[in-house]
Amino acid sequence: MQSKILSRRDLEFLLYEWLDAESLTRRERYADHTLETFNAALDTCERIATDLFAPHNKKSDQQEPHFDGEKVHIIPEVKTALKAFCEAGLMAAGQDYDFGGMQLPVLLEKAGFAYFKAANVGTSSYPFLTIGNANTLLKCGTPEQIETFVKPMLEGRFFGTMCLSEPQAGSSLSDITTRAEPQPDGTYRLRGNKMWISAGEHELSENIVHLVLAKVPDENGKLIPGVKGISLFIVPKKLVNADGTLGERNDVVLAGLNHKMGYRGTTNCLLNFGEGKYKPGGQPGAVGYLVGEVHKGLANMFHMMNEARIGVGLGAVALGYTGYLHALEYARERPQGRHPLNKDAAQPQVRIIEHTDVKRMLLAQKAYVEGGMALNLYCARLVDEERTGESEEGRRQASLLLDILTPIAKSWPSQWCLEANALAIQVHGGYGYTREYNVEQFYRDNRLNPIHEGTHGIQGLDLLGRKVVMRDGEAFKALAAVMEKSITRAQQSPELAAHGRELGATLQRVAKVTRALYAVGDLNKTLANASVYLEAFGHMVVAWIWLEQALAAEGKGGHDADFYRGKLQACAFFFKWELPKVHAQLDLLQSIDTTALDMRDEWF
Repeated sequence: MQSKILSRRDLEFLLYEWLDAESLTRRERYADHTLETFNAALDTCERIATDLFAPHNKKSDQQEPHFDGEKVHIIPEVKTALKAFCEAGLMAAGQDYDFGGMQLPVLLEKAGFAYFKAANVGTSSYPFLTIGNANTLLKCGTPEQIETFVKPMLEGRFFGTMCLSEPQAGSSLSDITTRAEPQPDGTYRLRGNKMWISAGEHELSENIVHLVLAKVPDENGKLIPGVKGISLFIVPKKLVNADGTLGERNDVVLAGLNHKMGYRGTTNCLLNFGEGKYKPGGQPGAVGYLVGEVHKGLANMFHMMNEARIGVGLGAVALGYTGYLHALEYARERPQGRHPLNKDAAQPQVRIIEHTDVKRMLLAQKAYVEGGMALNLYCARLVDEERTGESEEGRRQASLLLDILTPIAKSWPSQWCLEANALAIQVHGGYGYTREYNVEQFYRDNRLNPIHEGTHGIQGLDLLGRKVVMRDGEAFKALAAVMEKSITRAQQSPELAAHGRELGATLQRVAKVTRALYAVGDLNKTLANASVYLEAFGHMVVAWIWLEQALAAEGKGGHDADFYRGKLQACAFFFKWELPKVHAQLDLLQSIDTTALDMRDEWF
């Protein structure tokens, strides 16, 4: 029976037939691996996700964590699942052997983690944040910080968070007011509040390692305005003694849980730092340890933020993907109605997958989720190239491509795989809108992702305001170069040549419109419709991703002929139904429309 979590056949196609994961085993870091070890890792992820994560997904949604004023209560299945995850070594799957890791390529690590996102996005948030926290400290922390905090996280004994937002600041990090006062012993004392902190309080691990953005006051006791005054701190829930044992409780207190429409299995917290309920060392203030240099905190935190942005995109894909597989199974089993030319009520009903409009909805879902999965795994492959590429130029090009694709990898799946979830509900009809069927929860869970880790609008500003023009457009040029290679290859195929021409024309228009937007000379007008630019750019990128998949599938048959024809048909759908949407968006952008910019508060 086919899994309704993810399609293993699709993952294997992406990993082995398109992204050539096997070639990574020729690199020193991955030399101990083979296709057999890669598949064994995927098997382990699929088994634990299926047996221990998926079964309590609905229960943790219906019995979400609650706070009794002293302690957070979470259903026991969450801890059982996370224990199995950690005992399998998956918290350190991509880490060095020296840290007890498997040294899996990032490509395989992310493909495996997608199973947990699809099976239970709420429970998977705890390791997701912990891995990102650990990776950040491995880049920016001292050897002592790595020994004290990172190793226990990779062992699964400590879990981690990221604490950025504040109630009064939201996404505007320059306006945070949490203070970090330096102490004679080299530590800091933090006072302030952090909002929307996923996994910020629980009893699932021995300790929680918070990575906290705060400002160190100047010699006059004033906070430096803007992002330049931000520093990064480790603030553990419990202090850690020199011998690694746990010490007294730090002055970090849960003020309350936020109750969201989705992701209900993840505690989402308002945390107070330094309110005085606990007084480590006999004085109030949460003890923190500086990460990196003073006032360089945002640059360090961006290691975790960028990893989390791609991870949010992967989570959006996974939720859209499992919704699609649920809808596909339902459509294959549900009899209803007859074909338009057959109105004989005495004849048996047909399965709804035989109705053209249901095929359309399923094909759209397939195009969105398989395109999104391919995009995110391509980004994971770029990380491997950036870290272990054989040439310095290859590593640099991978870094450029990652820079420009990160806002797309985050936002495109968050928009279009959410649409896949909406279509999955529609395929189910009235049943899809009930809590007895899983697809309504998938939609609610996925609705958070256009907000998580930088909203849709912020990603648009990042793409148009920074990424496409940075270093004189070098990242854009790098992306255009790899796309043009695909277009050239497509010209050799009778079936794909037209797609190649359409993609080439779209690429040229996007470049032309980008130049026109900057020729205006008014940044407010340039960025006024940045979200539309993001969506047009994203559709162009995913069209290219689909062309790449089609090139990998073309000419293949045998017992898997239906699988390959499905790839080619989904590619055709994207080019005929989706890519044309871009031109209307580009028309709007090229006109330098200011309708939204010129609107006034009083006119609403």
